[in-house]
Amino acid sequence: MSDKSLSVDAWEALFRAQVSVLRQLNSEFPSGELSLNEYDVLFNLARVPDRQLRIRELNRNLLITQPSVSRLVDRLASRRFVSKEHDSADGRGTIVRLTESGFEIFRRIAVVHAASIHRRVGGALTDVELKTLTALTDKLRLNVGVV
Repeated sequence: MSDKSLSVDAWEALFRAQVSVLRQLNSEFPSGELSLNEYDVLFNLARVPDRQLRIRELNRNLLITQPSVSRLVDRLASRRFVSKEHDSADGRGTIVRLTESGFEIFRRIAVVHAASIHRRVGGALTDVELKTLTALTDKLRLNVGVV
């Protein structure tokens, strides 16, 4: 078991690094067509089989509150970037599916956003450090039960 002050120091360093990098990425995000939160929804849908998730599963992967996710999905649906369907397996559930136009805008923005991430994160760390960072943050995330 680690020392409590080391845990707090590590958390503070991780949290402040994340906030600093995210602020920079936010300022560089090509937001003419999508907000960063809208992009995050499309990103999560693009990464799963059939490009669809129940809204409850989508909510687990986003950093905003559930009511905000519902409104965000409604906005994306009104722009035809996602579709919403009732879950036939559970009448109370809603399936959110990435449309072709949603996937196209996601891919176009992802290229620019990935270049920005590479500059800010890859520019500060070596490949070995990036792999270590990924392993450590995955370990932290899995320890609290978030996949």
